[in-house]
Amino acid sequence: MRLAEIRIYPVKSLRGDAHASAAVEPRGLAGDRRWLVVDAQNRFLTQRELPHMATVAARNEPGGLALTAPDRPPLFVPMPPPDAAPRQVTIWRDTVEAVPAGPEAESWLTDALGVPCSLVYQANPASRPVAPAYAAPGDVVSFADGFPLLVTTTASLADLNARLSTPLPMLRFRPNLVIEGARPWAEDHWHRIRIGTASFRAPKPCDRCSIPSIDQETGHRPDPEEPLRTLKKFRRDNTGRVLFGMNLVPETFGTVRVGDEVKVE
Repeated sequence: MRLAEIRIYPVKSLRGDAHASAAVEPRGLAGDRRWLVVDAQNRFLTQRELPHMATVAARNEPGGLALTAPDRPPLFVPMPPPDAAPRQVTIWRDTVEAVPAGPEAESWLTDALGVPCSLVYQANPASRPVAPAYAAPGDVVSFADGFPLLVTTTASLADLNARLSTPLPMLRFRPNLVIEGARPWAEDHWHRIRIGTASFRAPKPCDRCSIPSIDQETGHRPDPEEPLRTLKKFRRDNTGRVLFGMNLVPETFGTVRVGDEVKVE
């Protein structure tokens, strides 16, 4: 097996930019999911509530974040200064320390998304621990849903696509690492893997929400029921959750590169 693709979010348009290499840090890949859009109550916003968020393109750049959206002028958001006062934001059940990106970003995103919102940055690496049921001491996560990384395999997507009337790209599932050369659904049985100079614990499969139904090019749902409708037929666990991909927590930090051998430990 080998590492076929690396994705760090945000990437340009979230539409397929692959990075040749990435540093693995306690929170996951360096720079991954450190920015968050929150509503007027400081609660996180995602494509679940606002599918057209997919049309807002965000790209990590030196010194900050570049934003573009249809019919909007581009905006560069500087990294908040080190002495910026943090505030508390909510992501799922977690209360997380985050630093506001400022009024210009707030105004731009509010206009682009059509709802009052603002942009915040996770400056404090220790501000959000992994859920205790799956964590070892010191495990932390960025603004990702629950775990530092998500890994998927090309074989599992191919098996799913063979069952769908319209095949889907891997981006619908928003993984960080994509592996080729595995058997379909082999990742269900991984406990630890090593890629390059980094190693990862695999605490649980990823249960899926409605986001994979959203076309990341348009922000529309061509078929709001797919791919969950098909996945429910053969990818449900004993609690009813629909599974695709495996969550990962870094154990040994280092660098991963496209083409690296993947070893199951």
